[in-house]
Amino acid sequence: MFHKTIDFARYSSIKIGPTIDVLMIEQGDEIPTDRFLVGGANNLLISPTPPPLMMLSKDFDYCRIVGDTLEIGAATPTGKILSFARKHDLAGFEFVAKLPGTLGGMLAMNAGVKEYEIFNILESVEIGGKWIPAKEIEYGYRFAKLPGIATAARFPIRRGYDEVLRKELLKLRNNQPKEPSAGSAFKNPPGDHAGRLIEAVGLKGYRLGGMAWSEVHANFLVNLGKGSYEEAIELIGLAKEKVRERFNIELQEEIKIVSR
Repeated sequence: MFHKTIDFARYSSIKIGPTIDVLMIEQGDEIPTDRFLVGGANNLLISPTPPPLMMLSKDFDYCRIVGDTLEIGAATPTGKILSFARKHDLAGFEFVAKLPGTLGGMLAMNAGVKEYEIFNILESVEIGGKWIPAKEIEYGYRFAKLPGIATAARFPIRRGYDEVLRKELLKLRNNQPKEPSAGSAFKNPPGDHAGRLIEAVGLKGYRLGGMAWSEVHANFLVNLGKGSYEEAIELIGLAKEKVRERFNIELQEEIKIVSR
């Protein structure tokens, strides 16, 4: 283990957060239970006073073929996963194109695009040195109840990387804003879309200081420059309040708020 100073105003995708020491976990270390695990910080909103943080080191950044399975370390970026799949003609990973973050984050929230989700192709997850079959883990739309910190995952090998599919799935995300954000702020309610609801209550493009609900896609909370944690929290609360009042729908955050 070692400590590393990270400026989350630069490191996180929404460009908000303190400069703070983070405990880096190496192979063979016992993972603490009193710290919050940060991956690529692509769906996180970190407060100025977060709980103690930790990250998996580069020891967990790898892709390797083991027999008839592909093993991937939890700290592996999605771009590296896609490149490996393309190089080795592996099918099933086309949806991770331009999907930000690391494998660990994808597992924790069952990330995906439309019906393409990580748990659909997952065989097992390594937690605490043991391999747990995916079928024993409860998961669903943008959540997975992992019984601990995932350090790696295995996937059955299927040949036939599909570049056409990759391009088709990329088109589905062409409506996402270019400004810094943490991805979708809210999960889509059953049978509806959070972006439609936020737009319907008049908040699309609504700005507070340096933060705003995007004019491109209303479910994206974007940083227009020097946006703050407090501004982001206020906009999240405002959207929930207005949608609740008008539609009697309780929006559920997809973005993870990291605060004491």
